[in-house]
Amino acid sequence: MIDLFSDTHTLPDRGMRKAMAEADVGDEQLGEDPTTRRLEERVAEILGMEKAAFLPSGSMCNKVGISALTRPGDAVVCDHRAHLFRSEAGGSAVLSGIVYEPIATESGWFTAEQLGAALDPGSLYQPRTSVVSLEQTHNFAGGTVWPLDEYLAVCDLGRRSGARVHVDGARLFNAVVATGVPADRWAAPADSIWVDFSKGLGGPGGAAIAGSEEFIAEATRFKYMYGGAMRQSGILAAAALHGLEHNLDRLTEDHANAARLAGGLSEVGLAVSAPETNMVYFDPPPGRTLGEFLDALRLEGVRASGIQGRVRMVTHLGVDDAAVAAAVTTVGRVVGGA
Repeated sequence: MIDLFSDTHTLPDRGMRKAMAEADVGDEQLGEDPTTRRLEERVAEILGMEKAAFLPSGSMCNKVGISALTRPGDAVVCDHRAHLFRSEAGGSAVLSGIVYEPIATESGWFTAEQLGAALDPGSLYQPRTSVVSLEQTHNFAGGTVWPLDEYLAVCDLGRRSGARVHVDGARLFNAVVATGVPADRWAAPADSIWVDFSKGLGGPGGAAIAGSEEFIAEATRFKYMYGGAMRQSGILAAAALHGLEHNLDRLTEDHANAARLAGGLSEVGLAVSAPETNMVYFDPPPGRTLGEFLDALRLEGVRASGIQGRVRMVTHLGVDDAAVAAAVTTVGRVVGGA
């Protein structure tokens, strides 16, 4: 099976498994896990933040971050396809009592002008905008990258208006290698930002959220409130450290493979959106429903996902040049058989 379903389907390689097996561990909840502490210090350093906290998942980072930055009844501005809005079962609404204020966009990022129209200081009747949330890269928009100037303008306007800035950086490192803009530059205007280890970096789980010392103290309180204690989490932290050391630069290979995949799919007659990072979105062929097409691909040994009526294929460290070529050949055969 050529698994292009998601970059969350990466598997730890031999070196990562060795690092996990040899990890020095302790009680994370008491701050006694040395490998977890080392990871948190490394993430804070990479992002240029005062502190970081290791959490079980990126979705928990979103929930913890929003809880730490809001009060019940506040509004969170985000893109209308943002992961924290569309794919977390309304978790922040339930746990933090917030309402979402989605902005409709084409590319997953909104302008300062659009944000200005959505900001609200609040009143007896209207919720106040307390958080502006950005997603980098943007998953459901196609792995798109915020333009740096617009990103900075949006963050500046949000903060000048009294809101805090939260960045869902699940694939922040993809944006880093795609643009050459370092991670700490993307993090600088944010009050909270997190990165994931179970996607392009190849780890089996875990994410880390970063911010000021005061923010991390509050975030840690919500981490434990929501059941995020992991005890000997150094085993997972060791995998994350291995990914940071060995798999960051190779994200460029994923982007190159996505470009090759998109080119090949276009040649077999599919309507493909040009990828900015490691995600390739395209329309199913005429005469096939999305479900039928995905099923046909899987029967032929290629696994993809369906997102909002389109096919999504994601390249990652488990997909090499040969797999990309084979996937294109298989898709071509399935399309021809339609």
